[in-house]
Amino acid sequence: MGDVKLEHVVKRYDDVTAVDDMNLHIQDGEFVCLVGPSGCGKSTTMETIAGLTIPTEGTVSIAGRDVTNLPPKDRGVAMVFQNIALFPHMDVFDNISFGLRLRDYDDEEIERRVNRASEIVQLEGMLDRMPDEMSGGQRQRVAIARAIVRNPEVFLMDEPLANLDAKLRVHMRTELQRLHKELDTTIVYVTHDQAEAMTMSDRIAVIDSGQLQQIDPPLTCYNEPKNLFVAGFIGSPSMNFIDGEVTENGWTSKNFDIEFDPAQIGVEVGQDVTLGIRPEDVYPENDGRSLPDPSMTIDAKTDVLEPMGDEIFVYLMLTEDADTSLDQTASNDQLLMSVAPDYDISEDQSMDVVLDRSRIHLFDSSSGQAIHHGITSAARAETSSGTEAESDD
Repeated sequence: MGDVKLEHVVKRYDDVTAVDDMNLHIQDGEFVCLVGPSGCGKSTTMETIAGLTIPTEGTVSIAGRDVTNLPPKDRGVAMVFQNIALFPHMDVFDNISFGLRLRDYDDEEIERRVNRASEIVQLEGMLDRMPDEMSGGQRQRVAIARAIVRNPEVFLMDEPLANLDAKLRVHMRTELQRLHKELDTTIVYVTHDQAEAMTMSDRIAVIDSGQLQQIDPPLTCYNEPKNLFVAGFIGSPSMNFIDGEVTENGWTSKNFDIEFDPAQIGVEVGQDVTLGIRPEDVYPENDGRSLPDPSMTIDAKTDVLEPMGDEIFVYLMLTEDADTSLDQTASNDQLLMSVAPDYDISEDQSMDVVLDRSRIHLFDSSSGQAIHHGITSAARAETSSGTEAESDD
């Protein structure tokens, strides 16, 4: 089994804690991406698994074996780095086989492993080429093949596609997914690019300030984020956040209200709650009429339009004196909406919008922890019936 387990792993550098009480279990054959902003501790976590860094506290196990204090060569792992680091004076065959020759494998076994690895990464016919005769994507494949020939229990990849251009990154993402299917081995992949994490991984481990925030399948992280950080980090562009307060009839903010039964949602009247809604769940009122359960109408005015080809991002001002800061989605006076590329819209246009209530997220403003995902029509119906009953009395 090529599973990886980190138990209460801590890594400190003087007064800086790079990894803080990390508990992570990666199953055999899983493709797990470690994601987070720069400096969050994801690469340090990877280095701890590889043995390039010894944890200050905690244990690291690979395939059920405690490897906390073992050197990298004895851990059964192979690494692919952002810096490809091929030997420029060696051809592809010699670059791939270099590690095997250091371990005194016989020539027949070396040739067998190199030929198999070159087939997997589609380098047949290129084994006699020099690195400077190859494209960036081909050189990256050589680095991956060099890891494959070791037959490791775990592949560790630290932003291996970061130096490639956008088109080649997309192509190599597909290649890595094929590689995972072909080898059926455990892959731990570090990236700051959430598109890579969403498209390639079985699960995403979201890290912030050295702490694991959430580890779940990509769509679970997207649809049911555990806290404000995950909600804001996963998804591009980011989720809209609006600060507000719970009332007897639901939630209220400076510019609009959302009706629901506080008791059913699990919040208390007077509690500070941040509402989250993704841009694709904000609709012009006419389009929102087809939703099963739209919110009440919100008055807005278009500010900036960003045509993206397959959609248009529309920055909406909810008040005339909105603070048009660079961090648009963090303002209580603004919303980001996405519409179809052929939607008839212009800047400085007054319009009414609605939210898809089933896609609303509520977070505790103090702790940042998620409270509820999706406001049901039943919650609003109970609130309305309760209000009518009070008025009848």
